[in-house]
Amino acid sequence: MDPEAAKTARESLDLAFHMSNILDTGLDRHTLSVLIALCDMGLNPEALAAVVKELRREASSSPLTNNAPSSAS
Repeated sequence: MDPEAAKTARESLDLAFHMSNILDTGLDRHTLSVLIALCDMGLNPEALAAVVKELRREASSSPLTNNAPSSAS
């Protein structure tokens, strides 16, 4: 990617992240970047939004327990 294209992409991500924060989406910069890349690859943004909502719903409804064995003796 040439430097000008990289600068434009970075500025676009900064703008999208700022809008995301204003809208209080809770998306971090990396997640937003991945979602934008998926949209650029042709995935349906509404379908991606539905997946994000479903994953958040599942995460909030599942108990936060750690059943892994402890390595400390």
